Amino acid sequence: MPYRRDVPTEDPTPADRLLDAQVAFHLARLTGVELEATVARVVSALLDTAGRRQLADLADADAVKAVVTRALTDVPASPAVAAFVELGRDLVLAGPPEPFALSDVVDRAEVERLLDETLALTPALERALERLTASPLVGATATRFMGRIVGEAIAANQAVADKVPGLGSLLSLGTRAAAGMVGAADKQLDGLLADTAGKGGTLAVRRLNRIIVDTLRDPTTRDAVLQVWDLAAAEQLRGLGDDADVEQLAGVVDAAHDLVASVLRAPQVVALGHAVVDGFFEAFGGYTPLELLHELGLDRDDLVADAVRFAPGAVGALLESGELERLLRAELAPFYESDEVSRILDAPERPHR
Repeated sequence: MPYRRDVPTEDPTPADRLLDAQVAFHLARLTGVELEATVARVVSALLDTAGRRQLADLADADAVKAVVTRALTDVPASPAVAAFVELGRDLVLAGPPEPFALSDVVDRAEVERLLDETLALTPALERALERLTASPLVGATATRFMGRIVGEAIAANQAVADKVPGLGSLLSLGTRAAAGMVGAADKQLDGLLADTAGKGGTLAVRRLNRIIVDTLRDPTTRDAVLQVWDLAAAEQLRGLGDDADVEQLAGVVDAAHDLVASVLRAPQVVALGHAVVDGFFEAFGGYTPLELLHELGLDRDDLVADAVRFAPGAVGALLESGELERLLRAELAPFYESDEVSRILDAPERPHR
């Protein structure tokens, strides 16, 4: 493919002709059938050359940390990420092109394994729930919750007792007597109850925690969760467009995005990212790129094939617009304009022996 000058000269110098010839040579290698061979050759050479060096020698940990810092602080709040979040929201609303059941893509055995591993974390959950006893608001909420449960149980028992002659009035009398005793105690022991209100909330939280933990440890819970999964897995997976308000969902998604962006740029999270980089180099710094690709289950030949597959579109667009010619000339021209090349071209040729 001949090279076309942007600014033609009437009398090109030998350096100009050499530059034109080299640009034309490289353009020919990146055009048509030569493109695939060139890309495959270059990518293979890069993999083979870098593949013989350890990652710790090829990349500096501090430089990687700088990239991680920029990625955590700038990227999540960028307009491009916001557009991706909006795209994800639209996909959730629209659903898959063809509805399918979860059971078609998720193995039930894997769900059982995940459930078993989660239920095995009950001791850790119990310790976490115990920490909630320090919150007065949680104590008050637990007290109200337990009170409603007890109230519903009493109301249900009253409804059943009313159907038995004489039993309904007896249960009502006992309930009123208990309420009267509580009322009297409230009046007489008002100060004592004020001092022990926090203890009552703590007791309610611990009782509620015990109910949660005991429920999780109950073998019936596992069967119930799997039964719910079986029912959900049999349903066709569709979008949420029919069940969710678009504006409300958008508000939730935007709020979650803003929360994630603010959390990721926190200094503590950035420091955690740096720790991950240090851990990566400690674990894999001694690997070569080819060894790491093998550990990741990626095949070298597949990577070369992927590069060859993507190259025609990208290179073709640059060729059509003329940008590739300008890029090549901008990179090669300084060499041919150098004094070194001028001295070589101006030097008299030695006679052939």
